[in-house]
Amino acid sequence: MAATTIRLSSYLCCLLLIVQVHSVNRDNFKTCDQSGFCKRHRSLQPGNSPYVVLMDSLKITPTQISVQLLNTKTNVRLILDLYGLQGNTARVKINELEPLKTRYEIPVGDVLVGEPKQQDIKVLDKASSSITLGLENSKIVLTYSPFRIDFISGEEPLVSINSQGLLKFEHFRKKPEAPPEEAAPADPPAEGEDKKEDEEVKKEEEEKKPEDPEESGLWEETFKSFHDPKPNGPASVGIDISFPGFENVYGIPEHAESMALKTTKDTDPYRLFNLDVFEYELYNPMALYGSVPVMWAHNEKSTVGIYWNNAAETWIDISSTTADKNFFSKIADLVKGNTEMAQMDTHWFSESGVIDVFVMLGPRPKDVFKQYATLTGSTELPPLFAISYHQCRWNYNDQEDVKNVDANMDLFDIPFDVIWLDIEHTDGKRYFTWDAHKFPGSKDMLDAEGAKGRKMVTIVDPHLKRDDNYKVYADAKNRDLMVKGGNGGEYEGWCWPGSSSWPDFTNPEVRNWWASKFQYSEYDGSTPDLYIWNDMNEPSVFNGPEITFHKDVLHHGGFENRDVHNLYGFYVQKATAEGILMRSNNEQRPFVLTRAFFAGSQRFGAVWTGDNMGEWSHLKVSVPMLLTLNLAGITFSGADVGGFFKNPDNELQTRWYQAAAFQPFFRAHAHIDTKRREPYLLPEENRNIVRDAIRQRYTYLPFWYTLFYHGYRSGETVMSPLWVEFPEDKSTFKMDDEYLLGSSLLVKPITDQGATGTTVYFPGKNDVWYDIQTYQSYAGAQNTYINAPLGKIPVFQRGGSIVPRKMRVRRSSSLMSADPFTLVICLNKQGEAEGDLYADDYKSFAYRSGNYIHREFSLKNNILTSSNADPNGQGSTKEWLEKLVIVGFPKAASSVHITVDGNSQSLYHSYDSTSRVLTVRKPGVNIAKDFTITIQ
Repeated sequence: MAATTIRLSSYLCCLLLIVQVHSVNRDNFKTCDQSGFCKRHRSLQPGNSPYVVLMDSLKITPTQISVQLLNTKTNVRLILDLYGLQGNTARVKINELEPLKTRYEIPVGDVLVGEPKQQDIKVLDKASSSITLGLENSKIVLTYSPFRIDFISGEEPLVSINSQGLLKFEHFRKKPEAPPEEAAPADPPAEGEDKKEDEEVKKEEEEKKPEDPEESGLWEETFKSFHDPKPNGPASVGIDISFPGFENVYGIPEHAESMALKTTKDTDPYRLFNLDVFEYELYNPMALYGSVPVMWAHNEKSTVGIYWNNAAETWIDISSTTADKNFFSKIADLVKGNTEMAQMDTHWFSESGVIDVFVMLGPRPKDVFKQYATLTGSTELPPLFAISYHQCRWNYNDQEDVKNVDANMDLFDIPFDVIWLDIEHTDGKRYFTWDAHKFPGSKDMLDAEGAKGRKMVTIVDPHLKRDDNYKVYADAKNRDLMVKGGNGGEYEGWCWPGSSSWPDFTNPEVRNWWASKFQYSEYDGSTPDLYIWNDMNEPSVFNGPEITFHKDVLHHGGFENRDVHNLYGFYVQKATAEGILMRSNNEQRPFVLTRAFFAGSQRFGAVWTGDNMGEWSHLKVSVPMLLTLNLAGITFSGADVGGFFKNPDNELQTRWYQAAAFQPFFRAHAHIDTKRREPYLLPEENRNIVRDAIRQRYTYLPFWYTLFYHGYRSGETVMSPLWVEFPEDKSTFKMDDEYLLGSSLLVKPITDQGATGTTVYFPGKNDVWYDIQTYQSYAGAQNTYINAPLGKIPVFQRGGSIVPRKMRVRRSSSLMSADPFTLVICLNKQGEAEGDLYADDYKSFAYRSGNYIHREFSLKNNILTSSNADPNGQGSTKEWLEKLVIVGFPKAASSVHITVDGNSQSLYHSYDSTSRVLTVRKPGVNIAKDFTITIQ
């Protein structure tokens, strides 16, 4: 009875904790004033830095300079390493010269795909106050006293480090001995004296000076009821990084914020600290589920960026100022007239680790994306099913429920590729298991989905129920694979199963162990059609400080969670993806969705924006959130359609489906307490509109697949702000309510309740844009009001582009894999267009061995040419060309001929003079063949 009572009490405690975090409570999360190291760094004032360069310690190699920095106030020495890297990139590392213990650095090969390839840097000038280095087309100026580094291209300053003098590097030190306690008074106070003494103490407290920020939280800290002992003492690092000549900066997800980052003069800094935040607030800098410490600055001339390679809690202040032109005039001829030079100042500080900054010098948007992808990798090419439509909720109740959802989607002719199961499918929240009563035949269920070309995703979270009869936990416990508490014992916290422990994913051996659990022999009831969802991997700990790990939790190598926190979810997804790879002998591409992420997570699967709400404001903010994720390399990303919490009305659901159909990751999801809202449950009008939006997504799958291929090859964004393609158009620099897919489609979702139209900005003064439904044309470089009743989402194809589509929509994408293509050709003002198509087997890694096709299409002088875009692509396909839709064609054609292998034949064609569309039917040529189609 006693044991039963304890278990019941624990279960009720867990439920209470769940309820407490079920709506956002700002008090659960720290502000800067409640974080000692944040206060210490933020209290610094711009001015001369106490750090100077000790030039007698300078060492120069062809690709690197090393030199000591001296803090003239403390006499502590640091070591500065400055590297030239291939691709117009530099690396700046600052560490302690002689630390008392090793400071944490992220292992090479985890976030960084490898040791960055170095590039020669030349000494251009060595003066008494500075040294100037040459890197490709850029110059690097290291100033000695005070220490600062400037990056210059031509006559333009681009990036300045420590120009504000905010470098602060807290070196490891021994804890000072506590002063002896004062002796107790010999006699108790006389009657009435205790009251007098209380009054005097109160008066003294009132007269006390405010706490010195420099002494805040050095050796211990308390937040709410949580004590952080800080056994290693203060170890934070920070420095200012400025962007002279720039007025906008972007990046550092994840925040529910505008794309162009705001100044933090009147707010907290932007915070990067992976946290489980239910029903998160909008438009503030508080931390959310993931962290990517990369930032871009863009103006009409240049795009540059920095990557802050640090996994600890990080804050970033942003301000807008004026550049120090007098300084730049001393080192280069940069001052032009009396024009003021705008500048964005940023201040980065992390709780531990080292300063490790990569400076990417562009000069254009796609250049910096490639430079960043060279460092942290690009989004791996997803399997085709993964970029199709996903149907999810917490939870589909049992096998019969899954069967009924599947049947109803077919009944109402709504395609989908994946159905998802949340935590209730397991045996008592024990992951890698099935509830035997609800899902007695999981393999039969998976096989039934697979017969229709569909997949299933189950959730596998990192917290393990502390139950010795649960084989996964027992195995991890016996192997000593769990993270440890500050006392050295197995860390225990609360999550969905109740009392839980967490494997230490920072340990490569633990990741290998976790990956092995996805083998079919280990994950009983799984099949090749089952894929994985990692949730709660910030990690979420219901009874932990800020609903996560205590910071003194110990990880592999003796490092604390404060050193590695933002990497935990990254490693969970990495290990899961490796497990899915392992089970197929590395032949089939994995699919893993994660909530927590870091730089480099793009290599292991998709990301979603977490527990959003079914409100118009959350639909609206999803666009800048996804744009920011794309800018940070997390291109395979999306937001829960309809919102996770609450019950969206029919109009909101409809508009959300329309928007998400043109975003990279397309999944509907809902909380367990919400009403059922599968698309077939909508009223007929809304259901038909939503069905059409989903079906439209399927027609564009060849286009999406080609976009992801380009992203995989070069690190390009999939969903882009307009300035990426139109970098000189200043009016687009803050625009985040419309976006581009590749360079060909312009999307402006309707995100306001009751709206029946919207103003669309069409970029490009020489461009023309065509409505994808009506083919009505719109001139570039102007704002135009577009009617958009409920059945319409404003999407436009750019003149001069060729977009591949498949118009035969089936129940799932795999059933379309051999279907023919339609090329939608929208002509520019010169009557020309170009585009491409990538195709392979849509699921395996055979493309890495050349088993793919990449075709290039070009229409000039009324001749459409198809040629091989990549000689390395030697694949074949059964797919063929069914139709050409040529938009903006000036007049009817007299004849159309196709020539293949020297043989020519005429083709059927028709012309609509109202829409100016020439349609050419059934060229019938295999899409992998070279051919020309001539229009006369």
